[in-house]
Amino acid sequence: MKYIVNTHEVGLLFKNNSFIKALPPKDYYVMPFTNKWILSVDMTGKFDTEYDLSLLLSDSFLKEKLDVICLKDNEIALHYADGNFTDILTYGTHAYFNTIKKHTFVVLDTNNPFLPDHVELSIFNREYFKREGFKYISTFSIPVGKIGILTINGQFIKTLSVGNHYFIKGSNSVEVKLVDVRKRLLEVSGQELLSEDKVTLRMNFICQYKILDPIKATMEFDDFEQQIYITMQLALREYVATRKLDELLAQKHEIGTIILNTVKSKQDQFGIEFIEAGVKDIILPGDIKEILNTVLIAEKRAYANVITRREETASTRSLLNTAKLMDENKTLFKLKELEYLERICDKVGSISISANSGILDQLSQLVSHK
Repeated sequence: MKYIVNTHEVGLLFKNNSFIKALPPKDYYVMPFTNKWILSVDMTGKFDTEYDLSLLLSDSFLKEKLDVICLKDNEIALHYADGNFTDILTYGTHAYFNTIKKHTFVVLDTNNPFLPDHVELSIFNREYFKREGFKYISTFSIPVGKIGILTINGQFIKTLSVGNHYFIKGSNSVEVKLVDVRKRLLEVSGQELLSEDKVTLRMNFICQYKILDPIKATMEFDDFEQQIYITMQLALREYVATRKLDELLAQKHEIGTIILNTVKSKQDQFGIEFIEAGVKDIILPGDIKEILNTVLIAEKRAYANVITRREETASTRSLLNTAKLMDENKTLFKLKELEYLERICDKVGSISISANSGILDQLSQLVSHK
């Protein structure tokens, strides 16, 4: 029986299903009834066979044509062909023919989540990882303005800067917490507060802060934002309870600074910096608001009356001074008469004079010097 092993193939000679040896490309004739046969294997890719690979590799001719790697349970390997990343290999023995391409491997220990420094991170942008590669590799992206807190099995390891970070999946639990290190706003809204004079009011308060120590802020507190909120809330309640309503309304713009100075003593405890704070608004009960409106209207009316009286007094004083001047100076008095006459004439549309009337004489007398 004739078997043809082509130039891109290698032949495997078997007898009674037991491997005998590897054969180079050539035509072979096998006598019938000898229980011998030849299997041709393509050498352009992976050496994949149903037979025990360890037995086949005992043949020196075949072994020279293969790049072989054996991986343990806790190992994976990055597979490169002619220096280009191809795929990830898992537990077992893997063999590739090196007659066309040279195959190399980077073995990774899944018990160690950190990638070796010599691994080129650009391979994780390949299409292979979008399909299945991330079954073996974890990726975490840190955006601008944030810091990553890396913990392994719940223990803090280090902080991660902006960018993509990759870790080997395995027996360890790898987590990355994102912490925003930009300026942040905390709003303490709708607080029901009782002033010193027993007036219930609602206050909306705003505080701006920035995280300086992300490790302390995330690792020492279960929910540090809630802790800051409660601290700000208690400081606000304590201050309002020692002030009367009139004081609170008068000092509305100063309350933020006072509260800020109060809580700044605790900022190191949280690993943050309080930047500024202020009262957004104060909401009063309906009856208190009505009373304040009544008081405000009365105050404005009283103030308006004071201004009116002041203007009347000033006007009277001005008239008195004018009268004194005109009494002392006849020419000034006459000029004032002419001024008023001019105003009167401006309002007159037309003047009709009868021949027997004394209007001309009267006008003449009006404008003549006395």
